[in-house]
Amino acid sequence: MRIAVVNNFFPPRPGGSSHLSESLAIGYAAAGHEVLVLTAAYQDAPAEEHRDGLRIVRLPAWMLPQTRLAVSFDISFTSRPTILRRVRQILDEFRPDVIHQHGQFFDLTWASAMYSRKRRVPALLSIHTRLENPQARYAKVFRGLDATMVKPFMRRSKPRLVVMDVLMQEYIEQRYQGAYSGLVPIPVGVDPDWVLGGNGQRVRERHGLGNAPVILSVGHVIPLRDRIALVEALPKVLAAVPDTKLVVAGHVYYGMFQERAKSLGVDHAVVAVGKVAKAEIPDYLAAATVESHEQGIGLGTATLEAMAAGVPVVAPAREDNFPGIALRDGENVLLCRPGDVEGLADRLVAALTDPALAKQVGVNGQALIRDRFSLDRVLERHLDVLTEMAANRRR
Repeated sequence: MRIAVVNNFFPPRPGGSSHLSESLAIGYAAAGHEVLVLTAAYQDAPAEEHRDGLRIVRLPAWMLPQTRLAVSFDISFTSRPTILRRVRQILDEFRPDVIHQHGQFFDLTWASAMYSRKRRVPALLSIHTRLENPQARYAKVFRGLDATMVKPFMRRSKPRLVVMDVLMQEYIEQRYQGAYSGLVPIPVGVDPDWVLGGNGQRVRERHGLGNAPVILSVGHVIPLRDRIALVEALPKVLAAVPDTKLVVAGHVYYGMFQERAKSLGVDHAVVAVGKVAKAEIPDYLAAATVESHEQGIGLGTATLEAMAAGVPVVAPAREDNFPGIALRDGENVLLCRPGDVEGLADRLVAALTDPALAKQVGVNGQALIRDRFSLDRVLERHLDVLTEMAANRRR
């Protein structure tokens, strides 16, 4: 097959969808398929490169300025008068059998959707992020963008949509009804090996943590992953385990959690280390006593990677978070109700004060990731779907 992978986010740009789309693209190539990657320019990355069996084309892009509406991170857009013609030219030369798009609100997704419709090339779309914001006035703006911009372009190509968890499925069915041809349940895939073998002592020395118990929280700090509930849980945690440190490893785009920590008098226990290179993440995981990637609702890639490292995870999620995959509270994860700060604090205290429980949850969580979330399993599922779509097109 000839597979075109489309994502405005692609390495060296960091981020969950960036690394997942790269891993899948490399997997497609390793399986013997021709792979073209269309992405946005990022920093000094070359406009075109060939590596790992991929041809990667980076189109000129501009960065969305940081605002209260777009506070998350450096979002790149390639929109310019020539973009449709350029995308059509590149794809016509490649002649894809199928297109795998990542991210529903990117201009490259929209441009490739128009190509998909015109050339009748089937498209599979992985939606990684819900267009939501906890502030009511911005939530209305995002709903409007979904209705007036995202959904109309989606209707053009009627892609099949990858459903990564139950929350995403509910979001898709509510926002995009009638704009897609079907739903495919495939969880986020992680490499269970790269997170192993870290040097936790290196991190402890760097940040002066000593032997303190560490609640690690990995990932960019944005409104949907604001860490405020974690900070609000700290007074109860510190009452039980006074020397605990909350280490936030990720760029802070939304600093309300730091202000909240000061108002509660727990800022001495919060260590915001900023953006961390991917190669250093195993060191932070090795230093962690427990991980809590508090993000409103659900489990993200960073949480799954923490589980893959054998770190016990506390998460505000449902046991049916992943279709067909069971999360079991107290067995492979520690769950609390979304928004329940008291429950979050109780589960953190349990992980910090009960070594046997923490070890059991860590071991079982690691086994779950290897069995159901490994990149090999997820890659196999994607290739099954793409092969079926390409075959249907030929018929």
